[in-house]
Amino acid sequence: MRLTIISGAVRHQSKSNTAKIIGAFRQGFEAGGNTTKVWFLSDRRQWDSARAALQTEENVLFALPLYVENVPGILLEFLEGAAADAPPQACGRLSFLLQGGFPEASQSRCCEKFLKTLPGKLGREYGGTFIHGEMFGLSLLGEKRAKAMLKPFAEAGRRFAQAGRFQGADFANLSSPEYLSEKQIRQSRHFRPAQKCLLTVIARRLGCKTRLDARPLIEDTGKIKSSER
Repeated sequence: MRLTIISGAVRHQSKSNTAKIIGAFRQGFEAGGNTTKVWFLSDRRQWDSARAALQTEENVLFALPLYVENVPGILLEFLEGAAADAPPQACGRLSFLLQGGFPEASQSRCCEKFLKTLPGKLGREYGGTFIHGEMFGLSLLGEKRAKAMLKPFAEAGRRFAQAGRFQGADFANLSSPEYLSEKQIRQSRHFRPAQKCLLTVIARRLGCKTRLDARPLIEDTGKIKSSER
């Protein structure tokens, strides 16, 4: 099978979590002799080639991060031109790989509903959406941890190569849980001090120089500055 992958991430490839996830997915997908071609919408020079592939290739996969509960604006802009060029009848299959920082799949269901509408508008059959969360720290927690976080995507790629789509029970155990259990929520409360320390480390790596609980708009008296009202 030959698969065209289009990354809908805004970040440049070198700094994109989605790019790393695509790399892991490709390893699993290509293990059986399949081939892939990847286009990155963060590089606008690739848009014409990506649109041409969307019109002609049999199997296309959009990989994207969850952005404000839906798709990134750069992907919407790309799709505006692609929809106008869609063939009148369904041709090929369109699938989606959706990743985000939230641990629960329920956080991505709004975006998934929107993605389900796209194949019909683009003259394609819907091939399902694979949702996997808790990926925020992928580029910040070290190589060993990143390798473990990417394993589900490599396995998803292997299974996708066999099924040709994300639909079915084979992907259920690889996706994020729909909701955290009560036990997981209780446990997370006990780890809040450790989580705060971890977030502080991540913030420092991202260039933050102030406390995470800083309140710059509040004066020592506890009142909001008059200029900020």
